Amino acid sequence: MKLLSVNVGRPTAVPYTDHPDGVTGIDKQPVTGPVRVEAPGPKGVGGSGLAGDAVCETRHHGGDDQAVYAVAREDLDEWERTLGRPLAPGSFGENLTTEGIDVSGALIGERWGIGADVVLEITSGRIPCRTFQGHLGEKGWVKRFTRRGAPGAYLRVIRPGGIRAGDAVRILHRPDHEVTVALQFRAVTTERTLLPRLTAAGPALHPEARALARKYMEKYEVESTA
Repeated sequence: MKLLSVNVGRPTAVPYTDHPDGVTGIDKQPVTGPVRVEAPGPKGVGGSGLAGDAVCETRHHGGDDQAVYAVAREDLDEWERTLGRPLAPGSFGENLTTEGIDVSGALIGERWGIGADVVLEITSGRIPCRTFQGHLGEKGWVKRFTRRGAPGAYLRVIRPGGIRAGDAVRILHRPDHEVTVALQFRAVTTERTLLPRLTAAGPALHPEARALARKYMEKYEVESTA
């Protein structure tokens, strides 16, 4: 299990973003040297967890609980076959393109060690947006991506440090529950009846997903499965 590439993006003007200045950092490109990774600060204030990487729309992206975005090369390969076009590392706006890891099958709260120092913790799956669809240039992309249910994972930074392409990825901790990234994604998108199951992930779960699950349980008087 390793990093195939580490990808960062700079602010770029595009016609398909809701950012007031019309810019986005979704066009991530691989970098060869080491990249510093650290917690960026709360959502709305902090951006990316990677030095040199731009998060322009901080209302919905970036922040401590979405500091790093990882996508499996295997998922990009599957989409290449479906779309009939090449998808280079960073094509989905991911910071980390991995090899040998079922990213969407990872558990919420799972911790990865990368390189000599960095420790990251999985918080949630990525919710597709209009900017993502515009970047890919695929009609109906948000719905197609959602139907497949392999969203890749957002991670928070537990221990900062430097990473680079080729670094090994080690699973340091797997929680004692069954809440995967894929299940969390389905619960907050297409299968809201799954929301109570998310509570088993505890405080590692992205706070927005935790709030959504709590609201659902209060509305329908459903008890937690934790």
